[in-house]
Amino acid sequence: MKNMMMNFVKDEQGQDLIEYTLLMAFIALASAAIFVSAGSSVNGIWKSASNQLANAATAAS
Repeated sequence: MKNMMMNFVKDEQGQDLIEYTLLMAFIALASAAIFVSAGSSVNGIWKSASNQLANAATAAS
């Protein structure tokens, strides 16, 4: 029983899986943060373009 417990403690299989999972979680969180901040920038650009088109349509009529 003691030998089996020592083998369990020394066993490092699965460690890579945990490391890759943590890395993917970090990448996902970083990507989400970038998309959230980029979303507000895109919204500002869209509003500016919309206002310019509305002003051009008003000036043309």
